[in-house]
Amino acid sequence: MTTRALRTVGGAAAEPAAGPAGPVLMDEDFITAGGHPLHVHDFHQFLYPALGRISVSALGRSHEMSPSVALWIPAGVEHSARFSADAVIVVETFDAARFALHCAVPTPVNVTEAQRLLLLGRTRDAEADDDDPEVFAALSAGHPHSLPLPQPVTPAALAVAAALARTPGDARTATEWAAELYTSSTSLRRAFRAETGMAFSEWRTRLRLNHSLPLLDQGQLVGAVAAQVGFVSTNGYILAFRRHFGRTPGVYVREAQERYA
Repeated sequence: MTTRALRTVGGAAAEPAAGPAGPVLMDEDFITAGGHPLHVHDFHQFLYPALGRISVSALGRSHEMSPSVALWIPAGVEHSARFSADAVIVVETFDAARFALHCAVPTPVNVTEAQRLLLLGRTRDAEADDDDPEVFAALSAGHPHSLPLPQPVTPAALAVAAALARTPGDARTATEWAAELYTSSTSLRRAFRAETGMAFSEWRTRLRLNHSLPLLDQGQLVGAVAAQVGFVSTNGYILAFRRHFGRTPGVYVREAQERYA
């Protein structure tokens, strides 16, 4: 892959030679084993930890990435990063003048199995180049408003996550899932908390909200969407949607219609 240009902010890293007004070139001294200091680059970046975790701080927010959650970082956004000791990092970069990113601020995205295989395959391809339109399209294929949803790794928790991904309206409780999988509800809940950073109920709510987005995009009624993805009441769905997305489903639909009018 080609070398990209960036510049540090506040002189946080030693600067290799560059033009008077040009950016500093990224090198091995700049990106350390533990992360890199505050900087900005002139290209869009897709940052993905195939193993381990990455924490990126930008615009007053911290974003946590895992092998199931990556981060789009738009060109021109100042950010810093910390890597876990076991992190194996895959980076894809795209020319900001050629590619229109769907977001203007750093945005977490859920990584599908197809995207994961694509990214890992490109690390083994000596001829893989940046600015590949097909790769950009593949990495941009997820819903732009989806909530980050880290996946658990413990077999029982992963089985529950996979089943709910297929049928988000499944109403079984953690206790019922645990009984079916011959484990304890305490172990199942602990796995979700430790491996995804959220309680089972919150993880399931986020999954259901993510599944509701394309249904709203299709023009389905809010009440029908709420029932289809597993919310007990339309009002409960609206409250959860507003808490996570900052607006009601109705406002979301109107905004989408205005964007594409």
